Amino acid sequence: MHGGAVALADQFNSLEYQPDLILATDMLDFAVFLGLTNARSANIPTAIYFHENQLTYLWSPSDSDPIKQRDNHYSFINYTSALVADAVFFNSNYHKTSFCSALKDFLMLFPDEQGVENITKIVNKSKVLHLGMNLKAMDTFPCENKNLVPHLLWNHRWEYDKNPELFFETLISLSKMGKKFKLSVVGEQYRNSPDIFKRAQEKLAPHILHFGFLKSSEEYNRLLSSIDILPVTSNQDFFGGSVVEAIYAGAFPLLPNRLAYPEHIPDEFKAQHFFTDEKDFKEKLAALIDGFKPGYKNDALVNFVSRYDWANLVEYYDNSFQKLILV
Repeated sequence: MHGGAVALADQFNSLEYQPDLILATDMLDFAVFLGLTNARSANIPTAIYFHENQLTYLWSPSDSDPIKQRDNHYSFINYTSALVADAVFFNSNYHKTSFCSALKDFLMLFPDEQGVENITKIVNKSKVLHLGMNLKAMDTFPCENKNLVPHLLWNHRWEYDKNPELFFETLISLSKMGKKFKLSVVGEQYRNSPDIFKRAQEKLAPHILHFGFLKSSEEYNRLLSSIDILPVTSNQDFFGGSVVEAIYAGAFPLLPNRLAYPEHIPDEFKAQHFFTDEKDFKEKLAALIDGFKPGYKNDALVNFVSRYDWANLVEYYDNSFQKLILV
């Protein structure tokens, strides 16, 4: 988030063509970029897309940045980037609301020239553009579950913010209670991934069908087609692409009633798909395992999240960008 703006500005200034729109991501210091390219970019409409943000991101307890208050600088970059852009897009309504709501407390940390009045400027030019996804690629592997016991899935990064401790400790407890289930654990593993993954691989060995990274989307989509239940325990998710993928593939989602997840479930089904706390999570997951019926698939949920497929979103994206260009 520091040197990238300088490097990209050099590349932009060397372009042989003039773009109609400059679209940046939240990881770019947009104010620095536009300052360094002003001679060429001054009359080009600009937009920034927030897939995540540093202001409300859940920092790791082991990260030294919050202790040294370096995290405030990253948040300030997000703030000024949103302020300088002509339009600000967020991948979910939860993301838009949480970012804009957190700005006042953040700006009040500064001793003077806090600029709280700028929040309204950002809110007024903010809009939700849900994440576009290639969901139809999964249609090649239709849901044809014939599992005798439910097949559960972890399909997130192997990091602290996805709350793997609650996920795996609950499954270990259910296993000790004699609950019958199978488990696949996929996702990208990092050097400092939580130790619970190693413990889970040992304690849940009799249940595990797959444990580790899948190298191709075909392998991943084939696995998704065999999943029955998707328990999710994450403490951080601005959209939840992996959750949407599993729902589209036909899995039964059990989700925390927070973050962006309520946007992915129709109101009439919310009561059965959300939990409120750790106790509720364990009780509802146990009930799902006990009441498992092979071949379950709720077409209403599949149809609801299909709106995130690029075929359904591309026109909305095009219209949003076109409005900026034609102003």
